[in-house]
Amino acid sequence: MPVHRKDTAIVTQRLVIEPARKKDFEDWSALRKRSRKHLQPWEPTWPRDANSRADWGRRLLAWKAGWKSGRAYVFLIRRVKDGKLVGGVSLTNVRSWPANSASLGYWLGHDQQGHGFMQEGVGAICDWAFRELQLHRIEAGILASNLRSRKVLESNGFREEGHAEKYLEIAGVRRDHVLFALVRSDT
Repeated sequence: MPVHRKDTAIVTQRLVIEPARKKDFEDWSALRKRSRKHLQPWEPTWPRDANSRADWGRRLLAWKAGWKSGRAYVFLIRRVKDGKLVGGVSLTNVRSWPANSASLGYWLGHDQQGHGFMQEGVGAICDWAFRELQLHRIEAGILASNLRSRKVLESNGFREEGHAEKYLEIAGVRRDHVLFALVRSDT
């Protein structure tokens, strides 16, 4: 059964992780624009109107549909102390029984690196997914050169499982990825 967007907030010691809302546009757009050079090498090709209101509108519609169907959960991450947006995290391709699994994705603004925010956010979203969505497995794929992502995953208990050739389109090119997974400990 899908979890309701309006009722969902994950709070850690330093972070508030909530579904994106219409009011988040300015913060999201500003952070993504400031971080463009940092983010583009790790993400699918950005649309021509990236970070515009139209881009935001399309994303919100897709994200809301994902929540409603129970197939995707997209969150924004803010600092508790001042509400500043630092990044985002998502669980997509959510599969029900017998798989009970999902794919993890995340991004962090360039000026927020090195503070452990993504490590904390990924840990919190995984705990939430195991508890609220009853998932048994969370998967993630990273570029081999993305050592920061490797550290985030490994510090949260993800284990490397293999290599996937031409796994995702990143910056306009199909790229190989290293695959990781975290399996719920009580299964």
